[in-house]
Amino acid sequence: MSESIISAGVVDKDNAAHKANLERDYASLGERLDRRGIAIDAIRDKVEKFAVAIPSWGVGTGGTRFARFPGAGEPRDIFDKIEDCAVIKQLTQATPTVSLHIPWDKADPNRLKQAASRFGLGFDAMNSNTFSDAKDQTLSYKFGSLSHADAGTRRQAIEHNLECIEIGKTLGSRALTVWIGDGSNFPGQVNFAKAFERYLDAMREVYAGLPDDWKLFTEHKMYEPAFYSTVVQDWGTNYIIAKELGDKAFCLVDLGHHAPNVNIEMIVSRLIQFKKLGGFHFNDSKYGDDDLDAGSIDPYRLFLVFNELVDAELSGAEGFDPAHMLDQSHNVTDPIESLMLSAVEVQRAYAQALLVDRKALEGFQDGNDALMATQALKAAYRTDVEPILAMARLKTGGAIDPIAAYRAAGYRAKVAAERPAVAGGSGGIV
Repeated sequence: MSESIISAGVVDKDNAAHKANLERDYASLGERLDRRGIAIDAIRDKVEKFAVAIPSWGVGTGGTRFARFPGAGEPRDIFDKIEDCAVIKQLTQATPTVSLHIPWDKADPNRLKQAASRFGLGFDAMNSNTFSDAKDQTLSYKFGSLSHADAGTRRQAIEHNLECIEIGKTLGSRALTVWIGDGSNFPGQVNFAKAFERYLDAMREVYAGLPDDWKLFTEHKMYEPAFYSTVVQDWGTNYIIAKELGDKAFCLVDLGHHAPNVNIEMIVSRLIQFKKLGGFHFNDSKYGDDDLDAGSIDPYRLFLVFNELVDAELSGAEGFDPAHMLDQSHNVTDPIESLMLSAVEVQRAYAQALLVDRKALEGFQDGNDALMATQALKAAYRTDVEPILAMARLKTGGAIDPIAAYRAAGYRAKVAAERPAVAGGSGGIV
């Protein structure tokens, strides 16, 4: 049996305070859904099985281009991060895996595997880092990595990605996510075509190093840190990459990596249709790549993304098996609390999308009834599915109210006393 960070007595006590009201709310919602021909237990069962990975870097305090303000009890290393991730898993029962970022999380793979297994945690996709320079790195990525004009720098970036694969093989990972910050800040700084061709050549070598049962996720981003052009700037370029590399290459969609007001749900549909949707980095944004908590700004957009995902799931779309991961930066909140709420919000969008009357929606679409089609979506979105989410947590051993149980346990104060305070510093992320 796996260990728990939070005392079971604390969770049980908090659950006891909420259980009676939850059972009443669940029964009431079940009655209302039954009138719509929906079995509430079937939705709950699906929610119980839905999981999202935690990014190791997400449990630390993030930062901006201007400054980073450390929080109390910040993780000192990857082993502290694993313990924080274990808390999130214990209370939400929605986050069974951790996604590592190398070299930030570099340690003996066997020791990492042992540390995670104590808490019943596994490992999701490996993430390489050639967008910043590591300590004692021979060549700099200031002017690019996999697309760099210098062959030696490209070779260094290729070898780093191959190393991530080797680490992941020991950990039991089955995917590598590659995001690069390569691009330019001034017109004429790089030759667009040559830079892209260098990137493709480098990625072909990385792809060749994948085990047969692995996937390669490439991630697009419109801008930053290159503000005039980026090598992998949009989903169209990302799709080209996936097609060029082969059957194990897929596109990863980060919700914050698009221009404001872009129709992300349609991008998701296109990638599903052509069998190249690899997965997601869930977050939210107001102005750009803000990396805010999932569903905190535009929960309806998150729901619309899941409407496409559920449509593909229920229709049995060929090759449909997307990976789900949070990717956030927490500057003013307790990172554990934010990640717990985000995991719940992703589950919420999934549950709401499962409530869409797909037969009615298809009829409205075929009949060109725009008003009723959008109302079919809103009827599902407006449904308060909180009793379903809370009951799923209760049945799987989690907390009815994860935030309340977490605060009652005093975990943040405990680790703040054990982990040395970190001084503030310049911009950057954990």
